[in-house]
Parts: sequence; C-alpha cells; structure tokens
Amino acid sequence: MSRINHTKRAEILRCLIEGNSVLSTSRITGAAKNTIIKFLADAGEACSAYQDEHMRNLPCKVLQLDEVFSFVGCREKSKAKAKGAHPGDIYTWTAICAATKLIPSWRVGDRSSSTAFAFCSDLSKRFAERVQITTDGLAAYRWAIGGNFDSVDYAQLIKIYGKDEDGKDVVIRTERQPIFGNPNMDLVSTSFAERSNLTLRMGNRRFTRLTNGFSKKLENHCHMLSVFFMHYNFCRAHSTIKTTPACAAGLTDHRWTLEEVVEMIDAYFDAKMERLFEAAFSERLTRPRAAPRSYPPQIPRTPWYLDPDGEGRPHNH
Repeated sequence: MSRINHTKRAEILRCLIEGNSVLSTSRITGAAKNTIIKFLADAGEACSAYQDEHMRNLPCKVLQLDEVFSFVGCREKSKAKAKGAHPGDIYTWTAICAATKLIPSWRVGDRSSSTAFAFCSDLSKRFAERVQITTDGLAAYRWAIGGNFDSVDYAQLIKIYGKDEDGKDVVIRTERQPIFGNPNMDLVSTSFAERSNLTLRMGNRRFTRLTNGFSKKLENHCHMLSVFFMHYNFCRAHSTIKTTPACAAGLTDHRWTLEEVVEMIDAYFDAKMERLFEAAFSERLTRPRAAPRSYPPQIPRTPWYLDPDGEGRPHNH
C-alpha cells in the first residue's frame, strides 16, 4: 500500500464504489490493474475487520433480511463446460435496520440452510435489545433464526405468484405470517431490504446484470462487498434519514470521508504488523533453544595437563 499515495488510494475506492470495474478504475486513476486488486484485498480485509469489531450492541429493533443473487466466474448452468473451478451462483445474505438503514451483517454463500444458519449466528450477536425480523418465505430462515436468537419476534412475508397476460410469473399478492414471538404485523415488510438490494446492484459493478464486470474470484468478490458496505454504512448519507446509517445508529459522530477510510486501513495494517512482530519476538524469547543439527553432541574431555599421557581422552567421571 505504500507504493501509492493517500489521495490516489481514496480515488481508487471512490471509483470502485461508484460502479466502475477494475479496468475502468485503472484507466481513470492511472494505477495498474494489479495494484488496484492488491489494494482492494487490503481494503476489504480492513473494512471487514473494522465493521465486525464495531457493530456490537446496536440499537436496532426492526430488521429485514433478504438474499441477493450473483455469480462468480460463470453461471451455475455453465460450470460443467467452463474451464477451471468456479463457484458459480452465489448469494449475498444481508440484514437492514428499518429505522437507521444500517446493514449490520452480511454473508456470501449458497442459498442453503447451513449458510442461513451461519448468517443468523453472526447477526444474533450484534444487538442490545430484542428485535423483530421479517424475511421472505424461504424455509431456511425458520431454522436459522429459531436456532440463534434466544428471544425474537419473527414473521414472514409470503409472496403469492400468478401469471400475467404474457404468461410470466408475477407477484399477485402477499400474505403476512407470524412465526415466533409476538411480531407487530404492521411492521412486517421487506421493502427496505429489496430497496437496499437495488442500491447494491447499482453501486457494485460485480452485481450489474448482463455485463462482463462480474467477479472472477470469490475472494475479490467478498473484499469488494466489505468496501461497499463500509462506504454505505459510514460514508454515504441515506436520502431518507439525511445522514449515514452509522451516525443514526450511534457508531460515529460524523460522516466519514474516503480519506478517513484510507487512514483506517493504514492504521489496521500498522496494528497488524505490530501484533505479528510482537508474537514473533515473544516466540523467539520463550522457545527453548535446541542444538543445531549440523553439530554432533559435544563430549567433555580431560584437559591435557591433568592427563598428559591420555591425549585428551573423554572425561568419564
């Protein structure tokens, strides 16, 4: 990261979060493609660690959960013919607070019950009070939420599909079903979650449909999501609440700039390097010293002046 200056790194982040691909970011900023990908990996690691650490004891009370479809490398139907091992279809599981518009947790994986359980396990540790949750009718949510939240008010918004004039599947109505606890049925909705999905697709080039900007590696896909959610939560003022979600949730007292994000990334890696140095130094001090393998064990010998005729025989007493 020291090879590009502070301003250039903020410019790279600004291009990536505004829907530019890596190649277009390279053309705009003049930075090399590999430099951008390396910085994206560093930024993703730092942003993920920062949000995981600070998004605790949140004041959120009403949550909406949903999954966003995307793919890495190729579509699921093309995996058999594609060269190389590609993850194929993947989903980004997100949760959004209805009041603060904060996205406190997300997870990348398939649409299975195991991914739902892991997502809800992380989500359940982040709130100070009892929450109400709304999801769609995916069956995996019932087991995942019930197995991770000790006390929760949970309801599902079931979409009923029908056919339009052209024979296409369309939603003709919805039904609200309470599942756990005592949810307020007037708050049962997934509108905020679906709108945040649109924000993700519009702001993250890797989610744009019918383009070649999709992710080629799962690691870079996850790093870009961490950077995007960092900008969404801390830097971007939401049009409804007129401030950032992090400010509304009390995580910060001001709207962050991308230059501050770059400073946070630098601070993270400085602290990481210091921890690695301290760990290595401590291990060196505490590790028992062993004789080098290249030297045979040394046997004490009797000094010549005590045994002039022995020619330095081994000392056996």
